[in-house]
Amino acid sequence: MALLELKGLSRHFGGVRAVDALELSVESGQIFGLIGPNGSGKSTTVNLISGLFPLSSGSILFQNENLEKTPTHLRLQAGIARTFQNIRLFGQLTVWQNLWVAQNSPADRARRGFFARWLGGQGGVREEISQLLEFSGLAHKQEELAANLAFGEQRRLELARAMAAKPKLLLLDEPAAGMNSEEIGQLRERILKLRECGVTILLVEHVMELVMGVTDRIAVLNFGQKIAEGTPAEIQAHPVVRKAYLGGDAA
Repeated sequence: MALLELKGLSRHFGGVRAVDALELSVESGQIFGLIGPNGSGKSTTVNLISGLFPLSSGSILFQNENLEKTPTHLRLQAGIARTFQNIRLFGQLTVWQNLWVAQNSPADRARRGFFARWLGGQGGVREEISQLLEFSGLAHKQEELAANLAFGEQRRLELARAMAAKPKLLLLDEPAAGMNSEEIGQLRERILKLRECGVTILLVEHVMELVMGVTDRIAVLNFGQKIAEGTPAEIQAHPVVRKAYLGGDAA
């Protein structure tokens, strides 16, 4: 069953077609990769899905609901969370406070009852934040300011903060950027763990080892258009993709 469907998705900036009539379907429970060179439209696609940019044309269906006129905060409330290429943490708040803010938006408090969650023990805010700290390996850093964390730790905090919203669909925009090989390996394990927990993931990434190691399907963009889609093995064997993006020779 498709959780997310992009139908004729387009976004133009003047005469530039950043995304051009993109058709995409992400099944519930999948890890779906989106790859392509810089400027191919990957991050623009994520920005359109999350509501940061308006559409030029086409539609975005999430759980069969059209999101065209849905503002960003209501998309988050509906179950779409994201990370950013450029880390966007609250630098002067602690690690714990960053997660608390994400857990306790006005919509979240109204929907589930703030004080009941805070005082409720298991399942309450404190327990949920503790679980997120353990998941991200940041329990020992919970009182540190986010701005003082090492780069890889900031990446982990941003992922944990996105997960604090309990998303059904998680949009990861180049989560491995700036990470070393050990951190990328840890990220891989966290992404797979999220899939085990039932989170559907759309992964935009340049690190091919990570993409090929976690995804179920991959779409390749070039100049805003989809030029290939398939399993990791199919994409690796595709002659145009191999030549343009994976360093192989075209058949």
